[in-house]
Amino acid sequence: MQRSARIFIGFAALFGLAAGSAVGADAKLRVLILSGANNHNWKTTTPAIKATLEESGRFEVDVEERVMDMKPESFAPYAAIVSNFNTFGKDAPAKKEWDAATKKGFLDHIAKGHGLVIVHAGSSVFYDWPEFHQLACGTWKDGTSHGAIHVNRVSFNDPDSPITRGLEPFWIRDEFWQKTLMTPAAKALGSVTPDPAFKGSGKPENILFSTEARGGRGFAIMLGHDALGMSNPAWRTLLQRGTEWAACGKVTILPSGDWPATKEDAERMAKIRP
Repeated sequence: MQRSARIFIGFAALFGLAAGSAVGADAKLRVLILSGANNHNWKTTTPAIKATLEESGRFEVDVEERVMDMKPESFAPYAAIVSNFNTFGKDAPAKKEWDAATKKGFLDHIAKGHGLVIVHAGSSVFYDWPEFHQLACGTWKDGTSHGAIHVNRVSFNDPDSPITRGLEPFWIRDEFWQKTLMTPAAKALGSVTPDPAFKGSGKPENILFSTEARGGRGFAIMLGHDALGMSNPAWRTLLQRGTEWAACGKVTILPSGDWPATKEDAERMAKIRP
């Protein structure tokens, strides 16, 4: 196991004040981020994910950058596994799959009531492992696409979900997936209509998911193409609340007070967070 040594000084300040705070005296939840390879810039997004979770005060976070060397016992300390890992980048490991024992160890761990969290392209891996994708909620497939990065509005489909309950629609600068492959048991929690002016579909596209499967929980946020998108307070709130729910089945984290309720808010936030 390897803790990330890549958090640079002042990173937490870059991402602003904590998006929310945990209610009550619950012990911190231990979380493991899978990283070290991705067709996106994991060297900047993994520190962003780690800082986002830690700033809530609810999580203790480790980072694993040698994902394919993990063993069945590697998952035991963690309430949730967060995937910012895939095998499509130039730094992809030669080994593309866990062995049977490690896969079983992962599923046995989830079955104890733990969770899997997917960030953006973190489910673009293990395509021949249906049990993983059942928990991952959705993934890139033949026919999935995205237009150019732009600012757009995300609305919520399921106001009764513990993750999104009480949250207002928000605006964010990001890359918006279209025709994401959604697993049958997954619930679509949020959607966006990618702008045709940026080669978007012009149709509502599901972008946020949850599921309860195999004795545990899965949460997927397909937003978060880069560290700038991850600096958005609504994105941070959703990652925190979705990870808490995946880890323990409840949500105590409050939303950010700096909510990007307008397009101008999101544009302003993107400009001040390099």
